[in-house]
Amino acid sequence: MKNRDYLAQTGELMERIKKGAFLTVMADGKINTMTIGWATIGYIWQKPVLMIAVRDSRYTFTLLEKTDNFTVSVPTYGDYDKALTFCGTKSGRDFDKFRQCGLQQKKALHTASPVIDIAGVHYECSIVYKSAMDKAFLDPSLGKLYPNKDYHTLYFGEILACYETE
Repeated sequence: MKNRDYLAQTGELMERIKKGAFLTVMADGKINTMTIGWATIGYIWQKPVLMIAVRDSRYTFTLLEKTDNFTVSVPTYGDYDKALTFCGTKSGRDFDKFRQCGLQQKKALHTASPVIDIAGVHYECSIVYKSAMDKAFLDPSLGKLYPNKDYHTLYFGEILACYETE
């Protein structure tokens, strides 16, 4: 495990996240991972924060609403395209994504939610704020992203740990 200041390398990581990253949540003894491609990293409330967006129709949303933490694993090496596609198009309500994709979990350092055991950059986050999107404030040009009116809830996670594994 390498410890580096990944907040200083946000641009490179955001490009990787846009290609797909694994958001993993554990609550009430249940665990799920899903693919995300939208996130922001920065400082707010004097804390390093990773903000993720999850639609309320997702199984991961159900778990996030029952916990106070999540992890994000951003692949840096290897071919995870099939797993990212599967985890982004299939529901954890219906599939064991870990078994189906051959993904292994690894205990996180600071959160109950594990990281995905891959070569990558891992964020362990504690939820410090959440907010459901209000369509009244949504730029009309973004409406095309919500044809089913299934808006996101934004989760702001204080970054408790950020590290790279090989």
